[in-house]
Amino acid sequence: MATERLDTTVALITGASSGIGEAAALAFAAAGASVAVAARRRERLDDLSGRIHQLGGKVLVIEADVTDETAARSAVARTVAEFGRLDTLVNNAGVMLLGPIVDADPGEWKRMIDLNVTALLHTTHVALPHLLNAAETSPRRVADVVNISSVAGRVARSGSGVYNASKWAVNAFSESLRQEITRRHVRVSLVEPGAVSTELASHNRPEIREMMQQRFGSIERLHADDIAEAILYVVTRPRHVAINEILVRPTEQEA
Repeated sequence: MATERLDTTVALITGASSGIGEAAALAFAAAGASVAVAARRRERLDDLSGRIHQLGGKVLVIEADVTDETAARSAVARTVAEFGRLDTLVNNAGVMLLGPIVDADPGEWKRMIDLNVTALLHTTHVALPHLLNAAETSPRRVADVVNISSVAGRVARSGSGVYNASKWAVNAFSESLRQEITRRHVRVSLVEPGAVSTELASHNRPEIREMMQQRFGSIERLHADDIAEAILYVVTRPRHVAINEILVRPTEQEA
């Protein structure tokens, strides 16, 4: 079956300045959607905007730190003000700071909870009225929340306890929200990548990066485009089809 086009739809993607968010923005624009791209790094967003314009797409650049509730609210409001609606929210912004719980830096924990969980909650909460309206009034009569989780939301490991906790929280929130609004045709979906070649690991301390290299260095990792394709697949299903969860691992990743 051919992939549905997303012409006339509007998507807001957080964490869009690199990696999965950047790839998703390009994929949505290529499928015909107008795209609002939100992140902290303005220069990267401007570069992404230029590439979307080259595709003939419409794009709104939103420089924002979505851990700030006011900024999250503004991102949604600006998207709707610019494009007149909101059909898809992709909560992609996140950080992964691994390490033992014993003698950990609680500041790293706070960064993960603030971005991976709290920012996602606030952004979703503000977007929901617009998504519900799109499901009622748009030509497609369906809208989507896509939350980017992780295999870490399924499998807890020593050395990643708080990152695990943040992603398990995303999974639990997503399933509860899905049950609440699915009959109103706002679909809530989880995309859970395994090891992907992005900047996510670069935020860790050198000894943690070395540990990750030992674990994943010998396997062929996923690319951001692989996950963007999964997100696009979720959103382009017919109205009566909801893809609630997609786990995508590299073929060589065992767990």
